[in-house]
Amino acid sequence: MSITTEQLRTRAAGSLWLRLAAVALPLLMIAPAFWNGYPLLQWDTGGYLARWYEGYLVPSRSTVFGLYLHYGEGFGFWINLAVQSLATLWLLQLTLRVLGLMQTSRFVAISLLLIVSTALPWLASMLLTDIFAGLSILSLFLLVVGGPRTSMLEKISLFVFTAFAAATHSATLGVLLGLCAAGWMVRPFLGGRLPLAGLAQASMTIVAGALMLVSANHALSGKWAWTPGGYGVAFGRMMQDGIVARFLNDHCPREHFKLCPYRNQLPATADEFLWGKSMFNTLGRFEGLNDEMGTIVVQSLRDYPAWQAGAALKAMGQQLLHVATGEGTDGWIPHTRGIIERYVPAQAAPMRAARQQNWQLDFTAINRLHVPVALASMLALVALLGHALANRRLDDLTLLAATVTLALLGNAFICAVISGPHDRYGARMVWVATFVALTALSRRFGDDVKAQ
Repeated sequence: MSITTEQLRTRAAGSLWLRLAAVALPLLMIAPAFWNGYPLLQWDTGGYLARWYEGYLVPSRSTVFGLYLHYGEGFGFWINLAVQSLATLWLLQLTLRVLGLMQTSRFVAISLLLIVSTALPWLASMLLTDIFAGLSILSLFLLVVGGPRTSMLEKISLFVFTAFAAATHSATLGVLLGLCAAGWMVRPFLGGRLPLAGLAQASMTIVAGALMLVSANHALSGKWAWTPGGYGVAFGRMMQDGIVARFLNDHCPREHFKLCPYRNQLPATADEFLWGKSMFNTLGRFEGLNDEMGTIVVQSLRDYPAWQAGAALKAMGQQLLHVATGEGTDGWIPHTRGIIERYVPAQAAPMRAARQQNWQLDFTAINRLHVPVALASMLALVALLGHALANRRLDDLTLLAATVTLALLGNAFICAVISGPHDRYGARMVWVATFVALTALSRRFGDDVKAQ
């Protein structure tokens, strides 16, 4: 069959457009930041950024991520967004390549659909740890199954990236640890599907991430310590479920807790208690209440095990449905604004001029698309796993679907049980389910085209 000049021109033009689209993808991945006029900020951003300047540890604020932000200050933090955008696209294309599905057209199409229909570009445009939560699932998976399909440089890069991601947030580290534990448990049944070397490398990223975090904590605070705050956040969730009020009512007649005088005035939500104007401030916040909160958390687990289990399962189920984009990404970020104005004054003017700081961000319309896509993607994972089980097929795409499913369940359990359900915790992970669903659809569509 001969190929005409016109056909060659058409193919060349198509190839050119694909290459142009591929070049444009890094910019499109952080398009929300360009539209905003500044990297997107969140309430927590300031706490991370301040770690370099304040020299002490605060609850739930990784010094590793704080250092990462600090080194982007001189570039207006745009270098951080560039790293996040390029890392995202690198992991997407590497995953497709390891799955044997990498084609420029497929990569561009899937990337564009993710940009339009998920929280991914908003996460990549934000100065927050959330982007690394989902990306680390892909990097961990690639470390395990990549084998000869990835180069030594890629393996090293995946290892460093996964360790860094684990060090940015305790919840991310917990999810990755759970995935590694699950891998070791099922390996006797899967044999070569989970290579020993890959699983060992993935597991070592958890150790490396922990060492990275403790070392950064020591470098900035002089203390060999883990990032504090676990008890306080768990206490807030238990207070929200009514467990703390019950505990205080049961124990205050004979034990003297600082919170006893306030047991009938506890706020309705953990956010109001920890971050609002509550008795938490009056009693010294984490420094003044940490020991007492730890005591109440531990003893209430012993006193009300059935209640705790029921509340945990309910919260986990709710968390799986909390997937809306944009929670906390609005103009009300006084702490972060104050930190930037105090420690990075050169960035104060462009920060104030951004659309976000002028209350021009509204995710209502966006979530009319993002939420249904997220929920449908999770259902697609279940369908994909069910189809694979019915056909007794365990290929790499099925393994990825199983990995992402476990990650979503682990994330829902850790975040909901410790902190309570939040849309932010779901949105930062569920886009990976959409990626798997789109990859499966593209493979099916490609197979159908080949069969014609």
